[in-house]
Amino acid sequence: MSDRDPEPIAQEAYDELAEAFAALVDTKPHNAYYERPATLSLLPPVRGQRVLDAGCGPGVYSQWLVDHGADVLAVDANLKMVQLARERLGSRAQVVQANLEQPLRFLASGSFDGVLSPLVLDYLREWAPLLQECHRLLRPGGWLVFSIEHPCDKFQRNPDGNYHQVELMETVWRGFGKPVRVPSYRRPMSAVLDPLLAAGFMLERLLEPVPTDEFRREKPEDYFELTRRPGFLCVRAAKPAAVQPPGAPASRHQAGLAS
Repeated sequence: MSDRDPEPIAQEAYDELAEAFAALVDTKPHNAYYERPATLSLLPPVRGQRVLDAGCGPGVYSQWLVDHGADVLAVDANLKMVQLARERLGSRAQVVQANLEQPLRFLASGSFDGVLSPLVLDYLREWAPLLQECHRLLRPGGWLVFSIEHPCDKFQRNPDGNYHQVELMETVWRGFGKPVRVPSYRRPMSAVLDPLLAAGFMLERLLEPVPTDEFRREKPEDYFELTRRPGFLCVRAAKPAAVQPPGAPASRHQAGLAS
């Protein structure tokens, strides 16, 4: 990151949370038994694919990807998270510190089969630049999967302000030692879909998950409520495949085979 680049929001909060979050991420119910299985359910087979983990945190998704045969480049803005991801992954994946609000000029156009960005976009006010970068980085037919806190849930928990605007808010995170105030942005559903479509993606699926049975066993006090209202939103989109001349054979990607 350049010294002139503005620092992404929530860096101070994640400096405080990083070690505790990394220690709990494999079993923390809202992550391990709610958001993560839903997000992973949207992925295609990744064996042999080149995947960008955009906002990797402590590396739990990158580990899943390499365990399933992907070639992974992981990036995160927070140095502590980068260090924790490197410890977790060792030499199995490259992990780089990068600000997702800035162009990823060190990455070549069309060099990835997929981009995964779980619970990251809530920290970006402007989505268009990152989504345009994802589109640039993907090969024709490539996929984008991301998750965010559900727009309706964020507004219901903090009803001050205006649902129709993109607004900065704060949430107190508990369960990581001392309470930590974490800033993020909330936005209406239109501000989720419009920049995605404007960047040239095709929307393939919206998933409003319900918690798993494992979640119910670990967090019965939250399970019933989350079966009645949405907590997360998971999205799968695709970069349109290159147009084939009439009679041309399908590419390996179009045929559903790993490149």
